Amino acid sequence: MTSKHAARAIADTTTGTVLARVDIAVPPERVWDALTTSELTKWWGSAEMYRTTSFTIDLKPGGSWRTDGQGADGRAFHVAGKVLDVERPRRLVQTWEPSWEPGESTTIAYTLEPIETGTRVTIRHTGFSNPAACGDHAAGWERVFGWLGDHFAVPIETRYFMCKLVAPRPSFMQDMTADERAVMQAHSDYWRDKLAAGNVVAFGPVADPAGPFGLGIVSVPDETTLAQFIAGDPAISSKIGMRYDTLPMVTAVY
Repeated sequence: MTSKHAARAIADTTTGTVLARVDIAVPPERVWDALTTSELTKWWGSAEMYRTTSFTIDLKPGGSWRTDGQGADGRAFHVAGKVLDVERPRRLVQTWEPSWEPGESTTIAYTLEPIETGTRVTIRHTGFSNPAACGDHAAGWERVFGWLGDHFAVPIETRYFMCKLVAPRPSFMQDMTADERAVMQAHSDYWRDKLAAGNVVAFGPVADPAGPFGLGIVSVPDETTLAQFIAGDPAISSKIGMRYDTLPMVTAVY
């Protein structure tokens, strides 16, 4: 099968290995989100083959993940496994345990490489004991990477949210501890990465006499993605008492 996005896959049935690759014209952060958030259900599948209806993942080593779907014939299926390695937004390794091949556990490793035109996505799928399954998965990954390319060929509806980061105390900026200062540096780096990826319009501290706070304008498809964005912020995940107040913007002019 040949994709208009130049997706390619090969199977080495002697070693039980599949390699697939596609170039996507968006930054690695955007591709990462498409692979690791609920956005995955918007592109993984087609009406004539099957649809992915739900996706959950605990994005840390040892975490569980699962997709559920329905075939064009109405039959339900799922794929599940464990997360083995996470290096956002460059590398993700998971076990792969499909319901249609019970007992067969293989391993998939995504690599996202920034290139001049966007991102080169490569997957290495290993551990096949059945040569026929190995060949079938090569065709499957070429098809999946074609869907991923199609997804980014169509503009995604964007929503804008105001995010106010509230400190645990009014004097936080003046008396933060060394550990809190390290967290805020990681927070700043996180938002800078999101800015570079196109998920942030602007951000920075606000000098409110009642107590300084952080303010950012975030560009994401939906509230679920916004929640994942916030949960990934070191200011929140470090549990030092920070919180976000968020509000949707009716429109954004910039």
